[in-house]
Amino acid sequence: MGNLPFIRVMLRGTMRITLILPALAACAALSACATPAYVSPVEVTRFTGDGSDWLGHGTIQVAPAPGMEVDSITFAIYQEALRTQLEQLGYRVVLVNGDQVAQLGLDEAVAAPRGGRGPVSVGVGGSTGGFGSGVGMGIGFDLGSLSGPPADRIERTVSVAIRQASGGQNLWEGRASMVATSNSDFASDATAAPRIVQALFSGFPGQSGETIAVE
Repeated sequence: MGNLPFIRVMLRGTMRITLILPALAACAALSACATPAYVSPVEVTRFTGDGSDWLGHGTIQVAPAPGMEVDSITFAIYQEALRTQLEQLGYRVVLVNGDQVAQLGLDEAVAAPRGGRGPVSVGVGGSTGGFGSGVGMGIGFDLGSLSGPPADRIERTVSVAIRQASGGQNLWEGRASMVATSNSDFASDATAAPRIVQALFSGFPGQSGETIAVE
């Protein structure tokens, strides 16, 4: 039987039964107990101001919103995702002296899962009329430590405001939010940034004041 785990249960008299728990069954049990990965749609809200004819062409530079740590790896990841989207819209992205400015803001928070989860047990055995061996009371395997705690929820909001470099009111501004669990494909900024920024500019400039959900 190889190295498969087993339980040996002594029953009445000389009768002996060996119960085998194959590794495959154990894996199935653990899979059922694991927290499913979750990724929300991206919720997007956008507003268009006067001068929308300026949007989507000319030169533009990316600037941080107040309070952003521009030297952080996280900001660099979202800055690159924004640069890619702006170029796809028809802009020429420059480092300085752009005709327009795209101000980038980012807010991230990790929320612990609501509530707790007790240990999960898989029982083996049934009543044998006693005999002082514990058989008949059930034999349990505590899988709580193996299945691990519920996954954290990572909440992200990206905001972008586009204006003329010379100042004035925003030509366009938008905000996009999404939630992903820490065990999902979008747990990292490297995978989340392209998704959320692309959703923000989906159908650019969009219907002013409308909130949409982008899968």
